[in-house]
Amino acid sequence: MGAVRRALAAALLPLLILSGPWAAAENINFYNIRPPPDPTPFPNSFKCFTCDNAVDNYDCNRWAEDRWCPASTRYCLTAHLFTARGESTSVTKRCATGEECHLVGCHRSGDSGHTECVSCCEGMICNVEIPTNATNAVLAVLQARRTAAGSRALPRPATLLALLALLALVTLALS
Repeated sequence: MGAVRRALAAALLPLLILSGPWAAAENINFYNIRPPPDPTPFPNSFKCFTCDNAVDNYDCNRWAEDRWCPASTRYCLTAHLFTARGESTSVTKRCATGEECHLVGCHRSGDSGHTECVSCCEGMICNVEIPTNATNAVLAVLQARRTAAGSRALPRPATLLALLALLALVTLALS
């Protein structure tokens, strides 16, 4: 009898979970996307959310195509057109070259009162959000690339811990 109850519970549990309010489409977590299991077509290849003139960011991300970006691209571009009230009119996301990312920023779109903001980012499906102002309509590159390009890198947390431990030992030795 106990085995029958366990089997019935195991069969009904997925139905209870899937019928809960948390299973609604509005609760899709676009930030928790793992790199794809399929083999990459070339070294350092990546994917971007990809859509053309979606009505809003949620609709774009939900139905985005899952394709590898061409080898000639390095960034994910997002173009967001919205009204003076901040209501989205159009969202376009795609793979982009460095030259295309020179368009980042916001500008008014004619006499319609609409604003278009464009942002670019570097990394696997990094274009989850849409740009809405000059603060987030930027070119965002990975820390590893900035370091490789010659800028100063922040020390790793393990390095900081080692330095703090060394400082504590020296302080103890001096006291």
